Amino acid sequence: MITTNPFSALSEIIPAIAMQSFVIAMGVLVVLGTLIDIIHKKNVKYFFENAKKAKKSAKKILTAGEKTSVIIKTIASDIATTSELGAGKRRAAHLFGMYGTILFWIGSIVMIFCYASPISNTPSVWPIIWHVGAIMTILGGSWFWFFLRVDVYSEAQPWYRIIKADLFVLALLASSFFGLVWSFLQSLNLNDRWDDKVFLILFIISNLVLFGGVYWSKFAHMFYKPGAALQKNLAEADGSRDNMPPPADAPEKFGPGIKREAPKHY
Repeated sequence: MITTNPFSALSEIIPAIAMQSFVIAMGVLVVLGTLIDIIHKKNVKYFFENAKKAKKSAKKILTAGEKTSVIIKTIASDIATTSELGAGKRRAAHLFGMYGTILFWIGSIVMIFCYASPISNTPSVWPIIWHVGAIMTILGGSWFWFFLRVDVYSEAQPWYRIIKADLFVLALLASSFFGLVWSFLQSLNLNDRWDDKVFLILFIISNLVLFGGVYWSKFAHMFYKPGAALQKNLAEADGSRDNMPPPADAPEKFGPGIKREAPKHY
């Protein structure tokens, strides 16, 4: 199963052009959902206005080289390794889910656009990337969902409590899970049984919810967070600090109570 391209076998009943059109449609839904989110919530407008205010209080003008250095550091640290989460379990779960999703999506695009035909000879690396990515997404997302969510971990809410903000992670988990099950059942050659077709339909629906629900979920945060991290690091470099006061040059005094339990970093 893990070295078999599931989309190649699927092309016997669904034309490759239909699968490719579906992927393009999902990309369009992401763009439209993000634009609507930007217009409604005015997040980008806030970032630009905040950057203008901070620029006025900057203590130095950054050179092109300094800005480039800050951008590279932000990409390598804040974005690629989510360093703002510290070195705990949340960061590990996030990295599993993030890189698993990237591998899953890249594998899907390559196999659908390059090898989605019954006669295609798909290099085994791409199905492996696709399946491993789905497994990593499920592991990281499940770890977060059941054990590390703030309302579950710190507020004693049950893991099955669902709110609108959970749409993204649940749809992402469903897409990966249904995709894996569909691939497994398809590899069994069930001779026109309904099993694999049911999970194929669930796989399609979960992707529609994932990419079509951008406006109602946290999907768009994937685009906002890099911008916010970059703005923060540039503000630190030019001394404006987003109009916040500098750290106090004094020892931290929290009292003995802070040692009663380990801090929970979010």
